Amino acid sequence: MIAALIRSMSLSGQWKRWHRACQEAQKLEKKNSPKCGRPKSDDNIAAAIQAAKAKASEIKNSSYTLGKAPEHLTENQQIRLDMIQANDPQLYRAYRLKESLRLLLRSTDVKQAEADLKHWLFWASHSWIAAFVELYRKIRLIIRKSYGFRNMQNMMDMVYLVCSKIKVSLPNRKSIQVKPA
Repeated sequence: MIAALIRSMSLSGQWKRWHRACQEAQKLEKKNSPKCGRPKSDDNIAAAIQAAKAKASEIKNSSYTLGKAPEHLTENQQIRLDMIQANDPQLYRAYRLKESLRLLLRSTDVKQAEADLKHWLFWASHSWIAAFVELYRKIRLIIRKSYGFRNMQNMMDMVYLVCSKIKVSLPNRKSIQVKPA
């Protein structure tokens, strides 16, 4: 679920930015209809149109970059991430939230993980990003239910279980099978 939330967040933010950039390029083209043939080297209007189209094409394929961990980014992906940081603060904040949660879930020090989790929950609840606020509420509910657990790892396992698409069939329950139409 965490990955799906991030993916939907990054795709919607990326699509909006790409759509805005394409509209800007179209407005420039419509306003200043290009002349036939190759533009002159000192034609500022043609250069502005070309720059707007280049910006739209840079934005187009950034969702793969947002799904990767920062230590695995290539040089071009790092440049794309820097562009996202400069142009779309909400999308970059979502990326940072995703990365801090990923590092938190890999933590081995219990005290540090507990402090990091409290910090992440505060950050997610105040981020104004709907996907993270929903995730915050789920994790907060899991923490409330897990006060009886003996260690932090059991609580982390419960977070993984609830926030993933894993379906656990209980031995004393009948599984409902959906018949194909």
